[in-house]
Amino acid sequence: MHSSANLPGGAQEQHPDAPVSFSEFSKKCSERGEAMSAKEKGKFEDVAKADKARYEGEMRTYIPPTGETKKKFKDPSAPKRPPSAFFSFCSEYHCKAKDHPGLSAGDVAKKLGEMRNSTAADGVNSRRKRRLLS
Repeated sequence: MHSSANLPGGAQEQHPDAPVSFSEFSKKCSERGEAMSAKEKGKFEDVAKADKARYEGEMRTYIPPTGETKKKFKDPSAPKRPPSAFFSFCSEYHCKAKDHPGLSAGDVAKKLGEMRNSTAADGVNSRRKRRLLS
């Protein structure tokens, strides 16, 4: 963020209380960065190199806290949890919901939720019975 903070004529100095959209801010920074000469870009590259050297120096002396692991590994021999009622419904009715062309994965999930909510209670009970018997 060094380059965007040092760009001249920033709107933040002119309007400090105005909300800033990140997408608009990024577009403006990109436009200004493309319009810069190699000499102007060199100043920011030097700052980035110095900051990278500082970071690497700090990382050489950094000792992570003890007792915390990065990731807990799952036991491959552990039994699998049974699927929830909604996932059982989804596996049964997924092909019906996907028959509508042009639906994204999120839209298919919404359609399945609507289908599940609109089913009769006896249909839900019959699926539960089938799941318990299998």
